[in-house]
Amino acid sequence: MLKPYSMLLLLGLTGGVGFNAVAVPELATVGEGSYRYLFWQLYDARLATQSGQFESYTQSTPLLLELTYKRDISKQQFIDATVDEWRKLGQSSKEQQQQWAAQLQTLWQDVKEGDRLAALLLDDGRVQFYFNGTETGVLEDTAFGAAFFDIWLHPDTSAPKLRRQLIAIN
Repeated sequence: MLKPYSMLLLLGLTGGVGFNAVAVPELATVGEGSYRYLFWQLYDARLATQSGQFESYTQSTPLLLELTYKRDISKQQFIDATVDEWRKLGQSSKEQQQQWAAQLQTLWQDVKEGDRLAALLLDDGRVQFYFNGTETGVLEDTAFGAAFFDIWLHPDTSAPKLRRQLIAIN
């Protein structure tokens, strides 16, 4: 039922891989906005970097995308919608998408209204995930970072208004 609003599901960033004490780093906000599908507000999003500016993935790391959810979403819905967005963008192979989806099964979990999910693109291309401010795991494949952040930041994203808000262009 939720499949049509893929952007709702895209950031199932968190997981059941044991929590540790690493908190989300404090970074300067580049931009923020809300994602809506029809008449539902699905989440509020914030993009942040050290400088508060976004140039590119290579020049703006660490790069943080943080979402605060307005609805309950299952882990499987997150993964399915993420793969759908990768297919739409056409920037990764089906094999990569399948590998990443399998890895996300161990990192992500269901979210409830009010939960904060975050992905931090590190200088070395890895992506560190957080749930309500606490680290949940790292996806090591360096090709994953750009593919994941492209869901929101690529010029061909399915949410162009949110992209403009996040990267602060009018």
